[in-house]
Amino acid sequence: MVEMLGYTAIRQLSQMIAAVAFFHSSEYVLAVSIHGRSNVTFSSLLISKQYVLAMGFSFLEYFLEILLLPWLKEYWWISNTGIVLVLIGEVIRKAAIITADRAFTHMIRVRHEDHHELVTHGIYRFIRHPGYSGFFIWATATQIMLCNPICIVAFMVVTWRFFSTRIRYEEYYLRQFFGSQYEEYSRRVPSGLPFIK
Repeated sequence: MVEMLGYTAIRQLSQMIAAVAFFHSSEYVLAVSIHGRSNVTFSSLLISKQYVLAMGFSFLEYFLEILLLPWLKEYWWISNTGIVLVLIGEVIRKAAIITADRAFTHMIRVRHEDHHELVTHGIYRFIRHPGYSGFFIWATATQIMLCNPICIVAFMVVTWRFFSTRIRYEEYYLRQFFGSQYEEYSRRVPSGLPFIK
């Protein structure tokens, strides 16, 4: 099997597995270090049924194309661009988590807590939702890294739709919690996702 897949597949699949493993393990470690082990659940790994299904389709597309259209996977400049974007997405998301500290959670807060503050420094000076922006870039970039044209488009559309809905929901509560302070901030700083003000 290894000989059949060749160097290209071994390289691309190894990078994909490493990217996914690092993303989720570092997400969990940061969540535990900020919120404590007792406050962190399996959902902190951000692995849902939909996510597993999406990754399954990603690998299915990859293996079908490596067998039927192997030349499609040989565009090294595309694959290497994906690697760079994976790193950029990872850095943006982790910078968001570290900067927001206890204000960062995987679940949208619907009640204001004493330690909950509006974070507008660090990466939040430039991007209003860097955690979402980083994940959007990272998820799409994993498919660019694999040279998966169908999943590149699918991951972009699905993650964009998910975050566009989530941002509206989250910002409703942020406006409730922080009022004019959040209004001014949201006018000044872009969301970090395309076509979302």
